[in-house]
Amino acid sequence: MASVSDILLDSLGRVRETVHGLLDDVPEEHLTEPPAPGTNTIAWLVWHLTRVVDEHVADAFDVDVVWTTGGWYDRFALPFPASVHGYGMSYDDVLRVRAGAADLRGYVDAAFDVAEQQLRGVSDGDLDRIVDESWDPPVTLGVRLVSMINDATQHVGQAAYAAGILDRR
Repeated sequence: MASVSDILLDSLGRVRETVHGLLDDVPEEHLTEPPAPGTNTIAWLVWHLTRVVDEHVADAFDVDVVWTTGGWYDRFALPFPASVHGYGMSYDDVLRVRAGAADLRGYVDAAFDVAEQQLRGVSDGDLDRIVDESWDPPVTLGVRLVSMINDATQHVGQAAYAAGILDRR
């Protein structure tokens, strides 16, 4: 019988596999090209979904954010504060996320490695632990992890859709 940890790891692993497939298949010049005016780029979508996973895992498990401690913030050299993760960004800001496949893949792998390490220890009893009291009702670990995986799944799907549009031009 699969455990909670097994299901979480499988879900997040599928996101990673899909990101890797995109980054392997999409021409480098398409990563920062919006599929239509005003839309998110593949680079932004991959960066954003990884920032969300990175931040949520760090907050929920009290571990370091890989974006800063792993040197990715410096390597990407984006014109934003280190705390920015994409929520509420303007279209102009989206276009400022200029990253190649190697850097995106590296950050995804670093952040997802930490996430997987933390998820390996999650049991049924952990899911009700409160991880964020700023909401009403307070957010449990289970809710936060489902939210994180849902967000990552949606964004990698959007990136795949954008890649399909760009490929047909």
